[in-house]
Amino acid sequence: MIHCGTDDRVLTVIAHSPGATLDNVVLQCPDLTWNQIFLAIDRLSRNGEMQVIAKSPGVYTLSLSEPVGDTHMARQLGKG
Repeated sequence: MIHCGTDDRVLTVIAHSPGATLDNVVLQCPDLTWNQIFLAIDRLSRNGEMQVIAKSPGVYTLSLSEPVGDTHMARQLGKG
């Protein structure tokens, strides 16, 4: 997967900061653009690897759907 590195970075940030917002992830990954992070979150949520939860109008938090270790293992085995 071309985006695997970006996706893994986003998953790692969320694993270390459950309930993080998109802006929190952007601040933790200064070498990635807002668009790269947004697209990774979109991909990961559509794949069921993470959840985007509405907390209030315009405020969304991010959480993992499965332990991040399982996600990394699946990718290493070519299943993710």
